[in-house]
Amino acid sequence: MNYKYMRVLVLFDLPTDTRENRKIAANFRKFLISDGYDMVQYSVYGRLCANRDQAAKHLNRLKSNSPKITQGSIRALLVTEHQYAEMICFLGEKTTQELRVPAGQLTLF
Repeated sequence: MNYKYMRVLVLFDLPTDTRENRKIAANFRKFLISDGYDMVQYSVYGRLCANRDQAAKHLNRLKSNSPKITQGSIRALLVTEHQYAEMICFLGEKTTQELRVPAGQLTLF
């Protein structure tokens, strides 16, 4: 088993033109938060995973909890923690999660 930390990034654009679509989008966002994702920026959420196997598990959960609608877009991107730590922020601040868990301080229990 490979114990290389991974980040699952979810990028989505769901329609909010009707009351029903807003509810669907809100429920998807609530799922992400309840599954341990943190908002990186609007419609971009990220989750830290201990290894590739755990990331695959969360990708499957994401797939099964994605809205069953024909409009919009939901994408997932897997990056290593090292790649994620190299992200350059030109405007704004790092999220609380990024400040709380710097890449150099990650440990397995």
